[in-house]
Amino acid sequence: MSRRTPPDDGSFLLEPVLVAPNFVIACQEWPGDIGQFAGGFLMEKKSRRGLLTKGATVAAAAATGAALLGSGAQAQPKLEKRSPYPPPNPPPAGPPMFSRAVAYGNMLFLSGVGAHYKGTIEEHTKTVLDELSKNLADAGSSLQKCLKVNVYLHDLADYNAMNAVYRSYNWGSVPPVRTTVAPAAGIPGGSLIEIDLIAYI
Repeated sequence: MSRRTPPDDGSFLLEPVLVAPNFVIACQEWPGDIGQFAGGFLMEKKSRRGLLTKGATVAAAAATGAALLGSGAQAQPKLEKRSPYPPPNPPPAGPPMFSRAVAYGNMLFLSGVGAHYKGTIEEHTKTVLDELSKNLADAGSSLQKCLKVNVYLHDLADYNAMNAVYRSYNWGSVPPVRTTVAPAAGIPGGSLIEIDLIAYI
């Protein structure tokens, strides 16, 4: 194909231009203005190329997202209820009635601890909190990681004396929430106090 180029004397010369063969055939069959056809032909080619590029980009992004979701799902371990302590040796003769502690993810739930001997509320409170501190440490936690504490008193009249001992322990800069009740029927085993708690590891 050729295009007209104006020389210095004002006349026009034909200058050869390389174009695609399918464009030349289409030009020969086009009944209208050739300039309009050429512009439309090039715009159509550009639009098709843009659609193909966008389609490839979207497909690649979708594949990448699916791969990331798949790898994330595989990286997530299945959460199961478990004991935070090593198995007892020797193992018990039969299944225990309840666990000393149960972990779920990084959450830790400790059974209630009492002091089953003759003593004062101060002595019983110290015994219980010392035992809970040990149970927490054995599970990889501490009093500073406690989230919720439940206190059960045999006699609500012991509330202030219990608090005096309770305050002497380090519960961290943000102490756990706490509920204190006195069951009407008392506490099993003759203890003046029982405490259970929820913490994290």
